[in-house]
Amino acid sequence: MLSTKPPLISTLFLCSVAYSQTPPKPEPDTLVLSDGEKLIGHLVRSTGGSVRFKSDVLGEVTVDWSKIKELHAGGIYAVIPKNVTLRPKAPVTVPEGTVSEADQKIAVADASGTKSVAVTDTAMVIDKPAFEKALQGSDGFFHDWRGTVTAGAAFVEATQNSRTFNEAIAIVRTEPGEDWLARRNRTSADFSSSYGLVSQKGLPTIKTSIYHADAERDEYFSPRIFGFGQALFDHSFSQGLNLQQTYVGGIGWSVFGNAKHSLDLKAGVSYINQQFSGLKSTSLAGSAFDEKYVRHFKKALFTQELAINPSWTNSKALSGIASAGLSVPVIKKFSLTVGASDNYLDNPPAGFKRNSTQFTTGLTYVLP
Repeated sequence: MLSTKPPLISTLFLCSVAYSQTPPKPEPDTLVLSDGEKLIGHLVRSTGGSVRFKSDVLGEVTVDWSKIKELHAGGIYAVIPKNVTLRPKAPVTVPEGTVSEADQKIAVADASGTKSVAVTDTAMVIDKPAFEKALQGSDGFFHDWRGTVTAGAAFVEATQNSRTFNEAIAIVRTEPGEDWLARRNRTSADFSSSYGLVSQKGLPTIKTSIYHADAERDEYFSPRIFGFGQALFDHSFSQGLNLQQTYVGGIGWSVFGNAKHSLDLKAGVSYINQQFSGLKSTSLAGSAFDEKYVRHFKKALFTQELAINPSWTNSKALSGIASAGLSVPVIKKFSLTVGASDNYLDNPPAGFKRNSTQFTTGLTYVLP
């Protein structure tokens, strides 16, 4: 009987052919600093006067061009000069190919040859897929949303029974979505709530109910100056507030914004309608001031915001919100979030406090 197994020599031959046809693994990128230190890894991008490089040993580092002696990257990159303005869906021609740098000059090599661009004349160096995606533009208003969903709960069974729930949703959409392109507009929406019940046999049940929702649209006139419109809605059972509607319009300033941190300042005029329990609704006109800071640490995210609304028509109707939160990654897209916030109303009904302070803990999921 003939064997159906292939001969050993044929098997080895087929394996050697398959191995020879497997494309070789690309060589890693190299970065040589002016002091002679050599980093091996991957060129992320260059923006302005600095280079972001992901080292196999040190992780992602940012180095000024002036401190770089040599750079060699095997991938295909687009080198964008300073005199070129990028706009989605607008044709533009820039040097593309493998890049290397020496003597403060970037050499871009492709099939037609090599082009040289001075570092001082370069606005950015970005990999080709990201460059092409940016030029394609957005897929529409219902795409490219990013954000987080947070939920937390606490239960107590004893002489007193306690139930506490808190949840929050924060989403934002920036156009264009790439952080290395000049921002044109930004749309954001937030919702948070805290609800609790404390009950004891023979005594009335104590309820806590606080809700906040807002939506905002920013239109950028320049890379840092923008106009904005905002609508906010607040309910606080603990302060006798059935509903506060706030509508704000004004000017904002992105003081700075990069991969590490950002700071936005806003000022405008506001219209507020307050509806307290047992009282007639009150309409107010006033000013609005807002400050928001975001800090990205290596393994954590810190956010802080302060908003103040002084009234022109009633000096005792000042309102404001202060909040801060810290998220620490736990596993994959889940993080542990701890936060604190304080809602201030200068004119609550008799028997209610001006401040409503919350401390929350929850599990946060990062949306795609």
